[in-house]
Amino acid sequence: MAGMVVETVTVPWIPVAHRMDLVLTDGLPADGRVVTTAFALVLDGAGRTLLTRVDRPGRGWEVPGGHVEPGEAPVDAAVRELAEETGLAVGADRLRLFGGQAITLEDAPPEGYGYPSRTFMAFFTARWDGPGPVTRPAAGSECVEAAWSSPDEVAARCAGAPWLRLHRTLLTP
Repeated sequence: MAGMVVETVTVPWIPVAHRMDLVLTDGLPADGRVVTTAFALVLDGAGRTLLTRVDRPGRGWEVPGGHVEPGEAPVDAAVRELAEETGLAVGADRLRLFGGQAITLEDAPPEGYGYPSRTFMAFFTARWDGPGPVTRPAAGSECVEAAWSSPDEVAARCAGAPWLRLHRTLLTP
């Protein structure tokens, strides 16, 4: 996979030995990795990022995104998830891939683990001219709130999220 690894981490929600490379890239992996999820980091003209609050145990404030459906392009998944979770409609032509989380399992996945041993979580970005509009998650969404958040609010609300390093890269001029 072409790109620059900016950090390698592990996360508690993967139940076996693994590595997660945080990668800056403008291309989807061509190394056989399966793109499982797509996220949208949308920044407005005031320097804020759009977050959504998920109403499920152990969740909370997150970047909008979710699973790529069978036959769905990752960018289309990011568009769909952004609309469902925040109410913001952005065309696929406004999103650009800028990075992701490349996960490699170093041990065999446990029985029932729903993902291949080499996956990629794609992160797209878009810039909104001016202040971000008022947003609201779609009815029936697992999300109950969406908010434009300053960099400090993002860091506080999403403390410990591995994608924060990618977000900081977006904010660096």
